[in-house]
Amino acid sequence: MRLNVLVSGTASDSHTWNLVYLQLFLEAMGNRVVNLGPCVPPQLLAGRCLEHRPELIVLSSVNGHGYQDGLRAITRVRQEPELAGVPAVIGGMLGVAGERDAASAARLCEAGFDAVFDDGNLEAFERFLARLAGTPAIASHGRAES
Repeated sequence: MRLNVLVSGTASDSHTWNLVYLQLFLEAMGNRVVNLGPCVPPQLLAGRCLEHRPELIVLSSVNGHGYQDGLRAITRVRQEPELAGVPAVIGGMLGVAGERDAASAARLCEAGFDAVFDDGNLEAFERFLARLAGTPAIASHGRAES
């Protein structure tokens, strides 16, 4: 099973290379991707999710404000009953210190994200995708992972 994925930047993040990378990565795995681009406010994100009906929402931020932007975005998305159960993840450099912050990651999950990838672990993201799609993950070194 391949997924319909919506990729988006956060409201304050104007970076695009991370979004293009995610789109190419997801498409290479056979997923269909809608990329909203950078600087997407929460209201627009929720509206586009309602329009495209993704099976996964992926938010990415590299400007260091992803925790704050992510909280606002997922709060708005989860206000829509039709989007309440859609898996959503966030990743990138989410804090200005550039270090993993377990407490902030926990707050993001409490707010409605299913996973936080702020440690650069692409294999963990790939395993998450495989579980969601119901297929085994193939890591970059070619071995199947469970």
